[in-house]
Amino acid sequence: MSHTILTVKDLKKTFRLSKKQQKIEKTNLLQKVAVDGLSFSVGEGEIYGLLGPNGAGKTTTLRMIATLISPDEGEITVAGHPLSKNPAAVRASLGFLTGELKLEEYFTPNYLFDFFAALHGIDPAVAAERKARLFTRFGIDRFAEVKVANLSTGMKQKVSLVISIVHDPAIIVFDEPTNGLDVLTARVVTDFLEELKAEGKTILLSTHIFSLVEKLCDRVGILIDGSLAAEGTLAEVCGDRSMEDTFFDIYRNLKGVDAV
Repeated sequence: MSHTILTVKDLKKTFRLSKKQQKIEKTNLLQKVAVDGLSFSVGEGEIYGLLGPNGAGKTTTLRMIATLISPDEGEITVAGHPLSKNPAAVRASLGFLTGELKLEEYFTPNYLFDFFAALHGIDPAVAAERKARLFTRFGIDRFAEVKVANLSTGMKQKVSLVISIVHDPAIIVFDEPTNGLDVLTARVVTDFLEELKAEGKTILLSTHIFSLVEKLCDRVGILIDGSLAAEGTLAEVCGDRSMEDTFFDIYRNLKGVDAV
């Protein structure tokens, strides 16, 4: 692996469960351990995938890395900056895109890009050049003055993607980057991820889509119940088998023969 740029060590996060959540989870427990002693590292310039089912702890892990929530235990280090000591430096090094990112529907892509560029302290001339390039790349330029409320779901996702990298971060974290997208928009996003890697960017993504891991990822960590069940290159994890068959074998071995 290349020089390590992101390290997660012994990460743990527990949430209290409401009555409604207990019903959904079909449990009487008052707490849920979402992430349980998780450790992994990502090399500079690689695409690392966290693969797992819903509820495995993928989103919680990425939200902790992005400084949106705090871990109960463990340490995250990004570009040499321990999150516990310098969260501002971690945020400056990261771009974070999640399906939960809701753009203010009253504003336009133009306004939102300029707002977030200013928030990151980017020189206006640099921001203008970056906006022109990214808006053209994603076809946003034709909708630059259209309110977000009037954009299609795919175009909203493209605007979210562009805003998440407005500050040209070295590390980009994507939570389910193609979730809910039509096939054309999903292809635009996956092509762009490959372009970012070619530029030397480091990408950490979570997904439950096997083909996305096979297409994009240099290494994969299979996350089940908040812990890594397997990790390595696709060849190391899968051998000559598919990612899907490998995953279900691992899942059944951990959860029982009749788990799926």
